[in-house]
Amino acid sequence: MSKILFVDSTHPRLLELLQAKGFDCDYRPGIEAESIVDVIDQYDGLIIRSKITLDANILSQATRLKCIGRVGAGLENIDVEYAESHGIACLNAPEGNRSAVGEHAIGMLLMLLNNLNRANAEVKQGVWKREENRGVEIEGKTIGIIGYGNMGGAFARKLSGFGAQVIAYDKYKTSFSDSYATECSLEQLWNDADIVSLHVPLTDETRFMVDDRFLASFRKNIVLLNTARGKVVRTADLVTHLRNANVVAAGLDVLEYEKTSFEELHRDGLPTDFKFLVQAENVILSPHVAGWTHESNRKLAEV
Repeated sequence: MSKILFVDSTHPRLLELLQAKGFDCDYRPGIEAESIVDVIDQYDGLIIRSKITLDANILSQATRLKCIGRVGAGLENIDVEYAESHGIACLNAPEGNRSAVGEHAIGMLLMLLNNLNRANAEVKQGVWKREENRGVEIEGKTIGIIGYGNMGGAFARKLSGFGAQVIAYDKYKTSFSDSYATECSLEQLWNDADIVSLHVPLTDETRFMVDDRFLASFRKNIVLLNTARGKVVRTADLVTHLRNANVVAAGLDVLEYEKTSFEELHRDGLPTDFKFLVQAENVILSPHVAGWTHESNRKLAEV
């Protein structure tokens, strides 16, 4: 009987489904990386989220391992090249939380364009400002999506009723225009976009892709949304462009300062750029929860 080790928590549906298929499942979400090395040679499958990094050192001990299941979208905490070169399949589940990510990005955008965060705080303090909180509509705007996979496509579908023009750039895809978005070049996106939403994985190529040069390339002043990975955006450069209003607002579900597990920030010595984001009225922050709904919890497990 094939044995599967769960090293992180997940919806119980996954355990139920695997056991129903005859797998022997060992559910140990509290196990530490040091202990995993000692027992990994006993298992054919591994279920993870983001708690640990499966590097070559750990995987070299996995003499029986046939597959790694990541209950989520990103695979950056797995040495995929090493794993696949040793016959270990690496599986993820981006379909499971794509709808959640699309809705969260829409929510952040509506909050930013309609000053909802500021207006809410003001009214609760007895301050009633109407003209100062006049909003901006999505209708008629050009929305640029960078990365047109599961997440980018879901965001485009959610936008379909707002009357915006949606364009999408994906370096690794061609001929992907559909009824929700029109394929474009990066140069066209830089030229036309009013709103930009990031939906790329974290790789060596996308790490700090959104930097000073990238942001300076936009012809218009933009609203920036990031529900992808924190280290896709160089925060110091984003703050510079927020200060000079090249970026008029930002919705950030992810931050450069997150720990690998995504469960908390590196709290020691958080820079002044983070403090700027916290205090800025035109910045909305959330704790890496765009894909974190009750529904997606189950769907991720099932996928």
